[in-house]
Amino acid sequence: MSEVRIAAESRTEFGKGAARKIRRADKVPAVLYGHGIDPKHLTLPGHEVLLALRTANVLIHLKGEGVDELALPKGIQRDPIKGFVEHVDLLLVRRGEKVTVEIPVTTVGDVNSDGLLDQQLVSIAVEAEATHIPTGIEVDVEGLVIGTVVTAAQLKLPQGTTLIADPEAVILQVINKPVEEPAEGAEEALVAVAVEGEGAEAPAAE
Repeated sequence: MSEVRIAAESRTEFGKGAARKIRRADKVPAVLYGHGIDPKHLTLPGHEVLLALRTANVLIHLKGEGVDELALPKGIQRDPIKGFVEHVDLLLVRRGEKVTVEIPVTTVGDVNSDGLLDQQLVSIAVEAEATHIPTGIEVDVEGLVIGTVVTAAQLKLPQGTTLIADPEAVILQVINKPVEEPAEGAEEALVAVAVEGEGAEAPAAE
């Protein structure tokens, strides 16, 4: 589990104007909530937040004047064009506390050459200790044949992690490869050739 320390400043100005001013300074407005506390409005360094959020379920250690807390990102707003972070909602957590998170599911290997891998879920909900959230789950699909189905219950979860999602949820399956259809116009061309061949005169016998 990745833990990143980020400097935090208390924020007293609110509204769109204040938020734009913060972003112009390459910083990000954030709100810390949870455990029954009043929400804390913070300002975080933009570049450090952007780097931290590249890791799924990153544990952030907020450190600053009046702030010394652990938090998980729970809501991230990004600029739809440029992609930079505009706002972050942070959930306050404690060491040893259990939290529910979505972790990625990835595959390794290749299925049997006759089949096609159909992965229906790329993440799964689990419960884990806040400071030991797994980075993800790998499923070995090497040599799996057509008809194989892997459900959530069959995933090998890391120690200390509990499945929250429906155990019968289909993670992936191996299906038949789609039949390739002839290119547009090819079928008509074949019919035309066949008709033309039927109308041709047989060569005269010698």
